Amino acid sequence: MKILTSSRVVTPGALGRQYIAIEDSKILKISSTPIEGELIDKGDLVIMAGLVDTHVHVNEPGRTDWEGFETATRACAAGGITTVVDMPLNCLPVTTTKEALEIKLKEVKGKLYVDTGFWGGVVPDSVDKLEELLNSGVLGVKSFLIHSGIDEFPEMKEVDLEKAMPILSKYKVPYLIHAEVDDGLGNTKITDKYESFEKSRPNSWEDNAISLMIKLCKKHFTKTHIVHLASGSALKMIEEAKSEGLPFTVETCPHYLTFKSEEIPDGKTLYKCCPPIRDGENRELLWEGIKKGLIDFIVSDHSPCTANLKMMAEGDFEKAWGGIASLQFSLPIVWTEAVKRGFSLNQLSQLMSEKTAEFIGLSGKKGSLIEGADADFVIWDPDEEFTLKKEKIQFKNKVTPYEGKNLMGVIYETWLRGEVIFSEDQFSKAPQGKAILRT
Repeated sequence: MKILTSSRVVTPGALGRQYIAIEDSKILKISSTPIEGELIDKGDLVIMAGLVDTHVHVNEPGRTDWEGFETATRACAAGGITTVVDMPLNCLPVTTTKEALEIKLKEVKGKLYVDTGFWGGVVPDSVDKLEELLNSGVLGVKSFLIHSGIDEFPEMKEVDLEKAMPILSKYKVPYLIHAEVDDGLGNTKITDKYESFEKSRPNSWEDNAISLMIKLCKKHFTKTHIVHLASGSALKMIEEAKSEGLPFTVETCPHYLTFKSEEIPDGKTLYKCCPPIRDGENRELLWEGIKKGLIDFIVSDHSPCTANLKMMAEGDFEKAWGGIASLQFSLPIVWTEAVKRGFSLNQLSQLMSEKTAEFIGLSGKKGSLIEGADADFVIWDPDEEFTLKKEKIQFKNKVTPYEGKNLMGVIYETWLRGEVIFSEDQFSKAPQGKAILRT
């Protein structure tokens, strides 16, 4: 029996010396006193539950030149992420039917370095197939309220949402919403200036979409989840929805918590994402929203593409693909900013592991160092700094606005179900991840 220990083990509500007994891929026992067995002492490194990232665009099959399950899950392993959930786009076919999920499940075989779940999608033409999709094993479904960027995944109107939400309420699964609606206030010519792109998708787009979803959540009591919140001005209505006891949850992402629009250089299309990154004041509102519990957790929204689609040479914010790749570095990116604002390692683990595991129905199995859970760990030094260099990047297209940024938090090892899958830049010989399906 393996006994893993360090002076900084993050367990629910505590940080300190613990001994973790591992047997048959599970955490058998956690004790503050030594346990007999094969002792593996990690000194002062932090031992934390492996991260659970519930918002990643893997893009396989169909757009595997953008990313793929092998490269994405290797990046997860290198970043301390032991469970990941794939989005229903931008793969081809999009995962809006049982048949499309089955195609995806064939693609993942032998490629997963970490455990991987799958979101389905619902578009106007697939509502009649929604129950069949939910019964096929997806963890929930996602929709856009605005053009998604690809024609295969059109937006849902209110009339379509009214059809889908009662079905989702019946199955008690999350409904993930890209919350932007074009209210006509973004009628701005987009140039090479970042400000022009930001103004073309104002806060009101997000705020109005969130208001609509709160109204429908009240009506149908569907588990409603807002993905990648960027608008600090939406927090007041989110607070009201939560105070009413609605099943309403919200996430945000590293880029909204790190960057400020006023510091983004003109023509720097690497920073383009939707909704846009906003100003420093808005960034601090999001951090306050996290402190108050209005924002439930933090996920990457890893949205990669090939370098040419970013139109970097042209600096064309209108035509460039909107998405930021950061999957492997979510932990140090968020920690670098969180520690400045007084967040603890326990709070970080809650925001990036525990609450995301709970969101996908895996509390007690993933996301927390508790007895009976999978022995999934990230072992890292939160005090060590590094510069993000291209040669360290494991995701397929090494295109990210974080390149060259100094970050805090070096990941030494990642364990999946009691086995080391990443150690000091080396990976396990064969992928050991499993597909996660809702039963």
